[in-house]
Amino acid sequence: MEYGEYVRYDGLGLADLVRRREVSAGELLETALARAAAVNPALNAIVIPMTEVARHRTRDALHGPFAGVPFLLKDLLQDYAGVPSTSGSRAFKDANYRPAVHAEIVKRWLSTGVVIFGRTNSPEFGSKAVTEPLAWGPTRNPWNLAHVSGGSSGGSASAVAAGIVPVAGASDGGGSIRIPASYCGLFGFKPGRGRTPWGPDLGEQMHGAAMTHVLTRSVRDSAAMLDATHGPEPASLYVLAPPAGSYLADVTREPEPLRIGFMTRSPIDTPVHPEAIDAVERTASLLDSLGHHVEAAAPAIDGHQLARDFMTIWFAVTAHVLGQAQTLLGCGSHGFEPDTLSLAAMGRATRADEYYGAYERVNRVARQLGEFHQRFDLLLTPTVAHPPPHIGEVATPAWRGMALRLLAALGQARPVLRSGVVHDIALRNLRWVPFTQLANMTGVPAMSMPLHWTADGLPMGVQFIAPAGAESMLFRLAGQLERARPWFDRLPEVASSVG
Repeated sequence: MEYGEYVRYDGLGLADLVRRREVSAGELLETALARAAAVNPALNAIVIPMTEVARHRTRDALHGPFAGVPFLLKDLLQDYAGVPSTSGSRAFKDANYRPAVHAEIVKRWLSTGVVIFGRTNSPEFGSKAVTEPLAWGPTRNPWNLAHVSGGSSGGSASAVAAGIVPVAGASDGGGSIRIPASYCGLFGFKPGRGRTPWGPDLGEQMHGAAMTHVLTRSVRDSAAMLDATHGPEPASLYVLAPPAGSYLADVTREPEPLRIGFMTRSPIDTPVHPEAIDAVERTASLLDSLGHHVEAAAPAIDGHQLARDFMTIWFAVTAHVLGQAQTLLGCGSHGFEPDTLSLAAMGRATRADEYYGAYERVNRVARQLGEFHQRFDLLLTPTVAHPPPHIGEVATPAWRGMALRLLAALGQARPVLRSGVVHDIALRNLRWVPFTQLANMTGVPAMSMPLHWTADGLPMGVQFIAPAGAESMLFRLAGQLERARPWFDRLPEVASSVG
């Protein structure tokens, strides 16, 4: 199959061609591999190839809604047995670590019939909103190679936006599906707490704040993949009621008129770019024209405190993950990035009562957001506060890493000083992306939709946050907006100039 034809279809469309025997799974794979060979040297999206594994799979009888469709895994918590898994870390890369079993989400993706041929770049342990790990180097944005693709699912986003694959694995613990979706002009859907699995080793991540799903160009691919992967497993700590029907069917249903509150002010009072504000205001006008009730409104939440609590929990998670990695690999600090070591040091210096206080306050925020959703069906915000930054623009200065380690070493004796440092870290790191953490910490579903491009031709998404269990509502609205303002045929320069 020629690339020009390949890129005209989404994943379900390609699977339909395979089903009708107009093309084979092997031919689709070779097209995807050729496309990757053409653009990946510039993008650095795929870092671990699985070519022979994929070619062997195309010789099997494949079944499922995505049978024969080329697919990529994120190189973070999406283990494929026997294939290197680095979590974006030089320590894992140098050790050539290979997991013994598939992750549960990978098993479910395989059951859809996809053909997995590689793993995509991720920041070390997924801890940043940009994908620039020292282990693999930066992943670039197909819309402009000087800019980032976002994080932590930046490699997957770059690969999908560049037309290498129509759908790729992703995960989201603070915006890591929605942020790269916004930067790369994709549809990014974060399911609610417990909707998709984390097994076999975990029952949840970050109290359910982190979820796994995919990045796609079409809404229906995302819906169909969630149909195939949602539901509990033996390790599940949260068991949700299943949808009344299928998410794929929801995409074609017109939603009832919705009450939608929108906000453009940063919850941590950092600047918001005029293009981000314009994206929301234009979307609000579109929603109004479609019959929805839209008005300026925001939940009564202390955004500064939520940011501090998010970082406190993130520090502790990083400390735990780093410790697990060091035990598994039998190593010290060598091979881990200075930023990771600094965040882990802060985590180790956090007292148990400070951690539990953050967790308890987050539960109160969930109630406050729930009260907002008593008045409004959805909350509309910018997905990100600024257009995609340049490569290296969000890098942490070396002096700040040293300062963090020094302050963490003060330990229990300086909690007030440490609290101020946490707030400073939150403001510096979240100023680019202050809108996405709310949905993670409260466990509700959210999505980023590619409804706006800047005057410079860079994508900027808008975010919708729904109540708990309301994935179907989001998919109905997403389908309506996709029909009203389609984006599927809008391809970045790297996709249109390299064939």
